[in-house]
Order: sequence, then C-alpha cells, then structure tokens
Amino acid sequence: MRALEGVLLTPLRIIDTPGGDVLHGIKQDAPGYDGFGEAYFSTVNPGVIKAWKRHHEMVLNLVVPEGAVCFVLFDDRPESISFGEFQKVTLSRSNYQRLTVAPMLWVGFQGVSEGTNILLNIASIPHRPDEADRLALEKIEYHWEN
Repeated sequence: MRALEGVLLTPLRIIDTPGGDVLHGIKQDAPGYDGFGEAYFSTVNPGVIKAWKRHHEMVLNLVVPEGAVCFVLFDDRPESISFGEFQKVTLSRSNYQRLTVAPMLWVGFQGVSEGTNILLNIASIPHRPDEADRLALEKIEYHWEN
C-alpha cells in the first residue's frame, strides 16, 4: 500500500536515559511542520475504533508514545493522484514515527494494544468544531481488523 498524497511518515528518535526515555515529537524545522495551533493527547481503548473525521484546514501530526494505534486514511479528493485509495499505518514504540496528515483526508483509528493506547496530535491550528466533518463508521467501506 503506497502513501496517499499529502501523507508523510517521519521516523522519530527515542533516547534511552536513566529513569525514563525521551521521545521526540516534532521540531519547527521538521518535514510536515505547518505551524502550531494546539497539542492534545487522546486515548483509545483496545479494539475500539474511532472513525471517520476529516479536517478542512488542520494538518495533523500524530505520534503514539504508549501502546499501539492503527490509523486508516482514506482519500476521496477527486483531484488527488491517490483518489479512492486507503493507507494503513500502525504506530507504536516499536514503530516510532510521526504521521503527518494533510487536510481533507479521512482519518480513523483503532487501539490495537492491550492496555493504554495514547496518541498525541500536534495540530497546525487550534481545534474548531466547524472546521471538520464526521462520518459514521459504516459510511466508508473498510474492513477493520480485530
């Protein structure tokens, strides 16, 4: 499965230090950085699917510092070279990367690790309810794995 147009995966460093690790997130000069609006954490319970959401302006920078989260992206932008395609990425400590998602891509995610699954979104703009669309899970046909 190839990357969708407007999606970037950036490997991140985990620095082992006595007493606990340092997990990089993003730097101002990093690929995919498009400004700073807010940062927030979200938890997703094992097996739970949170889908579908699409932002009109916000660039997402998603990092998973704890657990494992499977992200599924769908491109329904008619002008895109990846129109009609999906991209699936599972992020965790063992696959520690930042997933950058351009506006107008549908995003869903599922907690795939037992225990706590935490994601961090470093968003390019502050959250505004009128800036995003939501669809019910069944509105985009995708077979989620359990």
